[in-house]
Amino acid sequence: MEKYNPHAIEPKWQAYWQEKGLMKAKEEGEKQYVLMMFPYPSGDLHMGHLKNYTMGDVLARFKKQQGYTVLHPMGWDAFGLPAENAALKFGVHPAEWTFKNIASAKESLRLMGILYDWDREVTTCTPEYYRWNQWIFLKMYEKGLVYRAKGLVNWCPKCQTVLANEQVVDGRCWRHEDTLVEKKELEQWYLRITAYADRLLQDLEQLTGWPEKVKAMQRAWIGRSEGAEIAFPVKGRDVKIPVFTTRPDTLFGATFLVLAPEHPMLLELTAPERRAEVEAYVAAAKQKTELEREALGREKTGVFTGAYAINPATGEEIPIWTADYVLYGYGTGAIMAVPAHDQRDFEFARRFNLPVRVVIQPAEGGLAEPLEAAYEEPGVMVNSGPFDGTPSVEGKGRVIRWLEEKGLGRARVTYRMRDWLISRQRYWGTPIPMIHCEACGIVPVPYEDLPVVLPEIQDVEEIRPKGKSPLEAHPEFYETTCPHCGRPARRDTDTMDTFFDSSWYYLRYADPHNDRLPFDPEKADFWLPVDQYIGGIEHAVLHLLYSRFFTKFLHDIGMVRVEEPFKGLFTQGMVMGWTDYGPVQVEGETVRLSEEARVRLDLESGTLTKAELAKMGAELRAHEDGTTHLWKPAVMSKSLGNGVMVGPFVKEQGADIARITILFAAPPENDMVWTEEGVSGAWRFLNRVWRRFAEDKDALTTLEDAFDPAALSGADRALYRALHRTLKKVGEDTENLRFNTAIAALMELLNALYEYRHKHAPSPVYKRAVRYYLQMLAPFAPHLAEEVWHWLDARSVFEVPWPEVDEDALVEDTFELVVQVNGRVRGRAVLPTNVGEEEAKQAAKAIENVRRHLEGRTIVKEIYVPGKLLNIVVK
Repeated sequence: MEKYNPHAIEPKWQAYWQEKGLMKAKEEGEKQYVLMMFPYPSGDLHMGHLKNYTMGDVLARFKKQQGYTVLHPMGWDAFGLPAENAALKFGVHPAEWTFKNIASAKESLRLMGILYDWDREVTTCTPEYYRWNQWIFLKMYEKGLVYRAKGLVNWCPKCQTVLANEQVVDGRCWRHEDTLVEKKELEQWYLRITAYADRLLQDLEQLTGWPEKVKAMQRAWIGRSEGAEIAFPVKGRDVKIPVFTTRPDTLFGATFLVLAPEHPMLLELTAPERRAEVEAYVAAAKQKTELEREALGREKTGVFTGAYAINPATGEEIPIWTADYVLYGYGTGAIMAVPAHDQRDFEFARRFNLPVRVVIQPAEGGLAEPLEAAYEEPGVMVNSGPFDGTPSVEGKGRVIRWLEEKGLGRARVTYRMRDWLISRQRYWGTPIPMIHCEACGIVPVPYEDLPVVLPEIQDVEEIRPKGKSPLEAHPEFYETTCPHCGRPARRDTDTMDTFFDSSWYYLRYADPHNDRLPFDPEKADFWLPVDQYIGGIEHAVLHLLYSRFFTKFLHDIGMVRVEEPFKGLFTQGMVMGWTDYGPVQVEGETVRLSEEARVRLDLESGTLTKAELAKMGAELRAHEDGTTHLWKPAVMSKSLGNGVMVGPFVKEQGADIARITILFAAPPENDMVWTEEGVSGAWRFLNRVWRRFAEDKDALTTLEDAFDPAALSGADRALYRALHRTLKKVGEDTENLRFNTAIAALMELLNALYEYRHKHAPSPVYKRAVRYYLQMLAPFAPHLAEEVWHWLDARSVFEVPWPEVDEDALVEDTFELVVQVNGRVRGRAVLPTNVGEEEAKQAAKAIENVRRHLEGRTIVKEIYVPGKLLNIVVK
């Protein structure tokens, strides 16, 4: 018998699939669009990278077997900071770095046997692609969704560029967790994503194939708030401060105003004698992150401006303060402070001895004053003039109508989400297609002049970030003529945020070689929406929100029928690798960590017990130098040295082993730990598959598999039923991406095949089971399945229709009747499913242990549940 040799069979079938064009997509039949979030080309891939690509390949192959025409494309998110930073680190041009890494990654994907329609490959850093970034930008400009504005922006000092709000995580750069984001005032390009806020929010409800967690994250980020915008006149000035509040019912309790330190009116309103103190406070606030400023329980700080506003409800003069707990990015950047009914305002008022006025009382019983904390629950309005006695929930609407009648305010909806800042002061990105002309102002590049090509700056030092766009140093790029007046003009030297590239790439796959449009609307309408999208939950707000915005815009201009790009979304878990955190000292049950290990594990103490380490999932292992080291699973990465690289592993063990290890270790939405035990288990499983079928190779190639299922009996019938139970489970589990349980079912059926062959010769039922088994195994271990399949059939296993489940075979012939006496189990009887009640009772009473518990007793009642239970009550 031949031994299982993946190195002999895997290259053969990879070449065969490629030659046949097995995954070549055509606009015909019933479609399935299976897509993984495309990667940054960062170099050779490790198994952590391959998890989602393997999952997508399984699903695409399965859909192919089901008879769908499948679109399963691949491309490269090749512009942006990750590629540029890596290239600069190694002193090479980003283009050279990017295309070298693409070639390496493609080889890893090929080794794993992952099938794509490579004719549809897209690479975002090529002019053939980014020309259409510029086209979409200009279309948005035409529709008023692109604008240039001066304002406070997020600045990463390490990236030397601005960041969108969505790219700031807990006050730090999304690319550099150790770098605090600063605020700068710059003139930048924005996309008016807020114009789509309501649609982005409302349409989340129709995304039934999305994880609720992702939808909740998007709802929170959009942050829709209903309330009122109220104009507070400034004493002695002909200006008003607009304030947004979700609690207009508390207006009569507003005893001071607070402006964010970034508020544009702040210094204008500040009294001369207070200006130095206010300016110092503003400077200090800029050094704090938004997370720090908003932290609950933090001692409030602030400065009085010396100015007063008028409460429009009471006519009372109230002081205007600035405080850093108010953020300019939310609402209007100014709040009416109602300390009796907002805890942060309450803490501020107590800190600076400002009035606290109760205007909402509980429906039953009053509040004891002075208050110990703000009362923030609904109640009844008091001290509120004409609204006294009004329930506060009802009072919100009544106060808004009153304000509108008097011209003092209006109903308003606001959003936490802000417009998307897309300007970047970096080289490796799409040039913004706008021209600055002294005579005509800012004008768009004509469509016929696209693409505006990124210049090939060969000297790497010239593209290093310097706080402004490197393109500003290249007159051959920025010097141009105005398309309106023909005078000398200047190109915009900023580039686009890399997330612009990834916000519509899934549409380009539908028509990747179109040189007239980003894509043919008819082709996009055939393929969209993506039926199953697979990627990391870290993109829940950034990429997924932007993609939804782009799709809605392209729908609005008639480019695509759908308004939502992704019908199904699956967020996969991470692949963890065992990681050496260095030597430790063990003293009994106490373990002392090195300082490096303590920092890397983010622990306050350097001393832990063995039990605490075990709870963390850590292990103590002997090192070859005789010391004891701490090992713990961590997300695979090159920096930690725990990545299992695809190329070396496949060349040693084989692609199918890698695939089964990834897919079987854990539910796909969970993190999995890559272990030698998991690899060995995958190897044993596939070797058992190979041995079982190779032993019967001659018999399988000559044996017929025609039979009448209704005539089966004994072991043949049992095998046939086990086959169809497995077929049903594997089909359902694969459909729902429960790959680990599908493989577990295949392992159980393999045991049944071994048991059958241990007692019986190959039979038509056995051959049918082998054929179906190979079809079920094929998405998971395609090389092995294709090799064995070709012993039986000249076609590809992926060209043969997925088997139909025989529902009749799932019907059980027998059942187990549980027999109780006075509620305690005394026996079990295996009976035919069509047994009558009296026959079942007689069989139950004939069980020796049941008979013994009935002897000498009187039967009072018999409770019979057909197909399940008989309880005999005796006394």
